Amino acid sequence: MALTRRERLRAATKKELIEAARRLLSEEGLEAITLRAIARDLGMTPPSIYHYFSNLEDLISHMVSGIYADVTDHVQAAARSHERPNESLFASARAFRSWAMDNPREYALIFGTPIPGFDVYEDTATSASGRRFGETFLRLFLQLLESDALPVVPDSEIDPALRDQLESYRRNLGVDDLPLGVLFAMVKCWERLQGCVSLEAFGHFRFVLQDAEPLFEDMLSEISRLWGIAYVPPES
Repeated sequence: MALTRRERLRAATKKELIEAARRLLSEEGLEAITLRAIARDLGMTPPSIYHYFSNLEDLISHMVSGIYADVTDHVQAAARSHERPNESLFASARAFRSWAMDNPREYALIFGTPIPGFDVYEDTATSASGRRFGETFLRLFLQLLESDALPVVPDSEIDPALRDQLESYRRNLGVDDLPLGVLFAMVKCWERLQGCVSLEAFGHFRFVLQDAEPLFEDMLSEISRLWGIAYVPPES
């Protein structure tokens, strides 16, 4: 059913408000995002924003969802550019790093220190977007599993404390027949991937490295050895 003109205008204004909030985040930081600043940017009055969002937190929630969608689309596009599962995994990892380096404040918002009083995993508007991002990497691991390239640790060899938590995560995903070893492998990969990207994005390598890309590639090579898949160097 086609939207009415009024509905299209409303949707367009909401999009402009979200984009204004993200510009403030990117250029000045999270503290700069206020209703007054957003309204000033668009030539509106602060109270008029309440016609589109219930409060500032509601607007930020929609902004966070958009940021998740942005990084997810970026990573998925990289994965689709390759046919072999291991190539897709490495391309996606590099795309994640490049997005983080290009969008440091957005990265810090969703992968760094949480906003006080705002829980990405509990907020319904953002949790679905975050889940879509996580499922992107899960699909890559499933492709590796289907190609017999990923050694799966038997459930009995996983620490019981970890096993219980992985079982809970598996139920939340609705994939009860998925081996816990696949989820375990994904979590270990994410531990290394996000850890390396976060240290670079937050400037914690600067005391020794001006260019952390070689270290990032060494981490990817380590992952390839850990799971017995062929390392694919970056395209020149």
